[in-house]
Amino acid sequence: MSLSLAQFPQIQSKIDEAAGELISLGKFYHQRGWCMGTSGNFSVVLETEPLLMLVTASGRDKSSLTRSDFTVVDQHGMAVMPDAPKPSAETLLHITAAQQAGAGAVLHTHSVWSTVLSQRHFDRGYLDIEGFEMLKGLSGITTHETKVSVPIFDNAQDITEFSKLVSGRFKEDAGNMRHSYMIRKHGMHCWGKDLSEAKRHVEIMEFLLEAVGRLEGGQ
Repeated sequence: MSLSLAQFPQIQSKIDEAAGELISLGKFYHQRGWCMGTSGNFSVVLETEPLLMLVTASGRDKSSLTRSDFTVVDQHGMAVMPDAPKPSAETLLHITAAQQAGAGAVLHTHSVWSTVLSQRHFDRGYLDIEGFEMLKGLSGITTHETKVSVPIFDNAQDITEFSKLVSGRFKEDAGNMRHSYMIRKHGMHCWGKDLSEAKRHVEIMEFLLEAVGRLEGGQ
């Protein structure tokens, strides 16, 4: 049973603030080539008990988001308002990150490098990144003398089953599911304790993916 947003009048200001930030983020990511057209999806946790998340609606151009392009969903990914637009098809993946990793915001990008490298390294199951100074921009990392292994999942259309798979990896492979994961030929999910940290993780990871790709012989 879905919750009613009327039960939580105090979060309206949170919705307005989060939507405004995500609108700006969509424009920036589009300019960077990280979310072209309708690709990608964003979310911000509004409440934790019970869980309420603001997520981008399905099929919306990230370069021109408006306040009407967002939906508030409950812990099951269901919109809490009857006239709200359909939430992103990947909403359950955002909910999984919030529940399993304590994410306060989740950002899914579709950059060229995340698409290419997720295919190139899929057979290994991970993309190893080590020795870069920029690694220190990721939460919990204090030296470039470290290695981050980014998990790579195969793409799937059944998001319910896929979210269960991802949930299991958060439990079984917590050391590598700290900041991000990639989906084969699909892109990358990054998160953080809040939107500011999630944004930083995206910027750091996109830089690192491009650096790795170019060193491997990409142009």
